[in-house]
Amino acid sequence: MSLKFHWFLPTNGGDGRHVVGGGHGVSAGGSGRPADVAYLTQVARAAEDNGFEAALTPTGAWCEDAWLSTAMLSQTTDRLKFLVAFRPGVISPFLAAQMAGTFQNMSGGRLLLNVVTGGESHEQRMYGDFLDKDARYRRCDEFLEIVRRLWAGETVDFRGDHLSVEAATLSQIPDPIPEVYFGGSSPAAGIVAAKHADVYLTWGEPPEAVAAKIAWIRELAAVQGRTIRFGIRMHTITRDTAEEAWAEADRLLAGILPETIAKVQAGLRLSESEGQRRMLNLHGGKTSDLEIYPNVWAGVGLVRGGAGTALVGSHEQVADRIAEYAALGIEEFVLSAYPHLEGAYWFGEGVLPILAERGLWKDERPRRRSSPTVPFAAVGRAVR
Repeated sequence: MSLKFHWFLPTNGGDGRHVVGGGHGVSAGGSGRPADVAYLTQVARAAEDNGFEAALTPTGAWCEDAWLSTAMLSQTTDRLKFLVAFRPGVISPFLAAQMAGTFQNMSGGRLLLNVVTGGESHEQRMYGDFLDKDARYRRCDEFLEIVRRLWAGETVDFRGDHLSVEAATLSQIPDPIPEVYFGGSSPAAGIVAAKHADVYLTWGEPPEAVAAKIAWIRELAAVQGRTIRFGIRMHTITRDTAEEAWAEADRLLAGILPETIAKVQAGLRLSESEGQRRMLNLHGGKTSDLEIYPNVWAGVGLVRGGAGTALVGSHEQVADRIAEYAALGIEEFVLSAYPHLEGAYWFGEGVLPILAERGLWKDERPRRRSSPTVPFAAVGRAVR
């Protein structure tokens, strides 16, 4: 088995040498590096050069638009795929299918899709979406059925409780069909994932909790006659030694003011997301006992909504934890670090070679032609 590794594009307020917060209804806060094309290109190229397959771009009122951002970055990179997060409640299924076809065909097949139903009603209302959470999942089910049928080349007539199309025929069928990534911890989310997801994504929790989620989704998918792959979304703090890694975690924690934690936690407790509730329960808003499992640190979730845990340790230790999650059935890892640019190199140069040695990852990067540092070295060897 060759695991897949993806990186993250910090369009959620930018990047920096501290934890940039935001998400699920809370503001992003300050950052040292802007989320502009120039910097995001550096991050995307670092991911590409270090062997990552794709980069996730988030969605919501707290970040730049994922479709536009990645379309621009597809022109400043060569091979990297883009895991574009989008919300089905703010775009029609036909337009989404058409946009995916355009992106896929014009980028050379570099699109993956992360369907985010939306966990915050107050944020959804900013977009003009006034459905409650369970209704949003029922609409998402209809949305993905229409999109899948359009991608299959059908002429679609569909009338549902929330969405309807008539004689819909898609000319820009994507080639290949982009895989659908889907997350969610509520019962309603599980049903939709089982019917439509190619990859089910979970936020990082201790292995026992992740194993339970995998078993839950597998059972639901089996009822639908389907099999699903599994991925996990986490941050990373990996260094040459464990002491260096934990020192960096301590530095990040020291840069978070107590009043900031209190404010962010109060906002996140208003979230309707079951996954966010599970993230909050890992640390309870406290800065003590943040290592919730060996090399799994919940400190990021103190000020950041969504994925709130990090793999922390030496490169060998981080590789060990990845192998442990892989043994549960996790095949794809969506990772990040602060800053994202340097973090791609820490992980790519430190952890991926270890995983390759263990047979858990295969480097798919095209081989680069090397030339001798001294241009006349070959001549010198020839005349000896």
